Amino acid sequence: MSGGPVRLDSLPTPYFSEPLHVGRPNVGSRDRLMERIDGALERLWFTNDGPLVREFEARVAELTQVRHCVAVSNATTGIQVAAKALGIGPGDEVIVPSFTWVATAHALDWIGAVPVFCELDEETGTADVAHVERLIGPRTRAILDVHVFGRPARIDELTKLAAEHGLHLLFDAAHAFGCTYRSKPIGGFGTAEIFSFQATKFVNSFEGGAIVTDDDALADRLRAMRHQGLNAAHEITGSGTVARMHEISAAMGLTSLESADHFTAINRRNYRLYEQYLDGLPGVRVRPQDPNELSNCQYVVIEVDAVRAGLHRDELQAVLQRHNVLARAYFSPGCHSCEPYRSDLARHAPDPLPKVEALTERVLSLPTGTAVGPEEVRGVCRILRAAVDGSAVPEIHESTEGDAGGRPAR
Repeated sequence: MSGGPVRLDSLPTPYFSEPLHVGRPNVGSRDRLMERIDGALERLWFTNDGPLVREFEARVAELTQVRHCVAVSNATTGIQVAAKALGIGPGDEVIVPSFTWVATAHALDWIGAVPVFCELDEETGTADVAHVERLIGPRTRAILDVHVFGRPARIDELTKLAAEHGLHLLFDAAHAFGCTYRSKPIGGFGTAEIFSFQATKFVNSFEGGAIVTDDDALADRLRAMRHQGLNAAHEITGSGTVARMHEISAAMGLTSLESADHFTAINRRNYRLYEQYLDGLPGVRVRPQDPNELSNCQYVVIEVDAVRAGLHRDELQAVLQRHNVLARAYFSPGCHSCEPYRSDLARHAPDPLPKVEALTERVLSLPTGTAVGPEEVRGVCRILRAAVDGSAVPEIHESTEGDAGGRPAR
């Protein structure tokens, strides 16, 4: 350790002069972005499967090694369109994890489907497969798991379970673009997977999403349904909605993809530094990624054991916020504790979910991304160590390549 004990009140307040955000947008080449936008303006083609959208879809399909990518306005509409294209509708039950952002459940509830919440697997944070199996009933039509914080779900077990019961298997892959499972890119598993390219994601299209699948017939239905039911020949094939991605979003998406390796390298560097600076801090640990897989590391999530740390996660979050570190309690509370689901627990959460409730009391997401450099990570960890036990951060000699962002206030 460097130096002696550090009292929290000895740190400057706030430690950072400018806020450090979780999910502050990454921006690639502005010149390339404006070049693409100028091209769209010259073509006067802003939406309806423009050339930038088609290029973006082709690139995402290539990177995820699937046959079809259907770009959509956002991941929430992506889940809805995918579910509707599979015939999931009012009264149909879909088993989903409670430990996720509530949009996963809301997307289903909004189309009349019934999200039924399952317990989590403590190692991965994804769905507990054994509990999923117990929840399968006569009205169950699908399983929708989430690759939480980019950590892959128990894909093999869920695939086997879905096949045995004749269920569709979908994955909310909002966190997992650029991650792998058994060395294969996330995207090609289940019936379909849904990505988010919202501004907070490490690869973003301002606002947007995509459904990826190897099912040719499903892809045709998805393309029609996102475009008011019109097929490629502009024939009305059935009911649809407006869930298209427009050219400006695709311009940002393509530009972001060009810098994806750079963004990932910065995320991984920050993740390693958080692990090293927080190593040995009582009651605080960085949630691990699978060491055998590639991860985009776009989320750095710590767990706080209130007994060992001597303070609750909420107290630690308040300390960080006083120092302009806007850490976020992802995901707290669990979906089953949110409206409208908690008012009808017997329907949405027929079994207790103690592991979900315990984890939602411990997790805290820390700032990372291109706006956060080694000095920012060190400063965040200095605050955490001062708050928990007064220890100093270890001395670590790490390359600052890719450093960006503000500096401590003093």
